[in-house]
Amino acid sequence: MNNFKVFLNGLIKENPTFVLLLGMCPTLGTTSSAINGLGMGLATTFVLICSNMVISLIKNLIPDKVRIPSFIVVIAAFVTILQMCMEAYLPALYDSLGLFIPLIVVNCIVLGRAESFAAKNGVIPSFFDGLGMGLGFSFALTLLGAVRELLGTGKIFDIALYSEDFGMLIFVLAPGAFIVLGFLIAIVGKIRGNS
Repeated sequence: MNNFKVFLNGLIKENPTFVLLLGMCPTLGTTSSAINGLGMGLATTFVLICSNMVISLIKNLIPDKVRIPSFIVVIAAFVTILQMCMEAYLPALYDSLGLFIPLIVVNCIVLGRAESFAAKNGVIPSFFDGLGMGLGFSFALTLLGAVRELLGTGKIFDIALYSEDFGMLIFVLAPGAFIVLGFLIAIVGKIRGNS
């Protein structure tokens, strides 16, 4: 299997957010700003890469009856490591993302890739699958957060592009997440030729 093709699959063909519509809870809940979207995306990417690699290494040691619980334990271990590191070194981002960090354990993107890819492939392809899916998710969350932040506050990554007085508060709030996500999914669908 071509590792580059596996990598591109998560970025374009099977983007978790814009194509597969997976992980909607963190997508809508954490993207009030570009930095939150990027932080959540990179956190999920770390867990995806590490859990995919470990699961592909131990897949033959796990009995079928406890396959899913075993995957969850592996994923939870990496989420715990991530949570401790973020709390120690990135406390502002950790506080901003809050409950969504531990919820990576049950994120359908992470568990889905463990089940559908890592459990059936080797370590190197599983690494590239995790990297591609994670970066695709990170791109989607960062883009969604940037659009919402720009329309809502006039900033991107806290850099003011126009006065906050002209921002539309709805885009920073929950309804804005649905509106922007809907438009972005439509644009991506049109670009991919799914009119």
